[in-house]
Amino acid sequence: MAPVHVLVFPWPLQGHINSMLHFAAGLLGVGIHVSFVHTEHNLRRVDLAKAAASPRLRIMSLPDGLPDDHPRSVDDLKDLAKSLITTGTVPYRALLASMLSAGSRAVDAADATDSGFPPLSCVVADGLLPFAIDIAEDLGVPALAFRTASACSVLAYLSVPKLMEVGEVPIPVGADLDELVLGVPGMEDFLRRRDLPGTCRLRAETNAVDPLLHILVNYSVHSSKARALIFNSPASLEGLALAHIAPHMRDVFAIGPLHAISAAPVLPTSLWREDDGCMAWLDGHADRSVVYVSLGSLAVISLEQFTEFLSGLVGAGYAFVWVLRPDMVGESQRGVLQEAIDAAGNDKMRVVDWAPQRDVLRHRAVGCFLTHAGWNSTLEGVVEGVPLVCWPFFADQQINSRFVGAVWGNGLDMKDVCERAVVEGMVREAMVSGELRMSAQALAQQVRRDIAEGGSSATEFERLLCFIKELTAKGCSPK
Repeated sequence: MAPVHVLVFPWPLQGHINSMLHFAAGLLGVGIHVSFVHTEHNLRRVDLAKAAASPRLRIMSLPDGLPDDHPRSVDDLKDLAKSLITTGTVPYRALLASMLSAGSRAVDAADATDSGFPPLSCVVADGLLPFAIDIAEDLGVPALAFRTASACSVLAYLSVPKLMEVGEVPIPVGADLDELVLGVPGMEDFLRRRDLPGTCRLRAETNAVDPLLHILVNYSVHSSKARALIFNSPASLEGLALAHIAPHMRDVFAIGPLHAISAAPVLPTSLWREDDGCMAWLDGHADRSVVYVSLGSLAVISLEQFTEFLSGLVGAGYAFVWVLRPDMVGESQRGVLQEAIDAAGNDKMRVVDWAPQRDVLRHRAVGCFLTHAGWNSTLEGVVEGVPLVCWPFFADQQINSRFVGAVWGNGLDMKDVCERAVVEGMVREAMVSGELRMSAQALAQQVRRDIAEGGSSATEFERLLCFIKELTAKGCSPK
């Protein structure tokens, strides 16, 4: 069998990089060569000193077209997408062409190229990078799409054209958000308007459709052009959504949670410096006595929301670790935030810029996880059997939090409200509820069966490897 070489290209945000680095680690673990593509900006942020050397991994970079001091915040995602398309497509095409050129100089398919890497077998590109799929196929390189969001959210995006046709989307300003949505298959009994991605709501300031909605719908539909669509998800969690997506795609692989399947990535997954000191702090606390709070890498909150969270957490009476990124409330507010934290006078809290989240969640002292319900965080909480309190911010997080609260039963859904009494009450319930803890632990056991030998995710990963090897055997040829 000819050696296999996969180029992995994530959307350049923390959550996407995290998931696809674990995917790359899984490929490396079975002997596949991987070229991992960062943007130049993100590559400068990665601590390569912590990278583990692997002769089968090489890191490559492309420009994203934005100046280094650009915030690349959640409000700038459309700018980043546009800039990637206008600036990144030419160097990306050149990168693939150079790999094909090097491969063509090999004596045969089993020989290494000049760089020591075999010819390129295929591209696995983030589903939010449709140009990466199109250019690869145009050059004769098979391309697979990888979605780092939940399958249930992708199904919701795929359903948007139908939802618009029947008038369920866009959701008018001031509408009853608890009204059921009937146009997403398999979710008719529990999905409410408020559980759809926030972009499905008309913008309050303009009463217009958020242009990001059309972008995300088009990207989701575009995955049907790829050779296959990969999800970082186990069938036990999302089997019904996966079944409804499959007819729209050429093939679908559900291979998660990848962070629990693969060995630790050979590259650091974090773009922020992690505060390892919080682990020693946790060591000093009793089992299941600490609340872990992290709203992810993109969420921004107002000073008022910060105050409500802080008051609710202090009022709940438990020790807590709170990940509060420097840009989360705004650099100009850092002094105000510190004053509020000091004024709380609570010696049972630890506030950090960023934390080693998977290590924190598996620590015996952590009793619940107040999360934004991003898919990586949701899966990490599920794997560790930790009850969740979900305060979703955007994208797939609204629908993820509904599944946590209404379908899987491993946590509580706190969306669309940020009041200290609600925060306090839900944190207390998550910490003391035996029912929630039992559901969370049962879910963890099921997911561990999924990733064990013979489980659904392990079997799907093997099937994906065979799929990629078949592409390698056929060689790169125009579609």
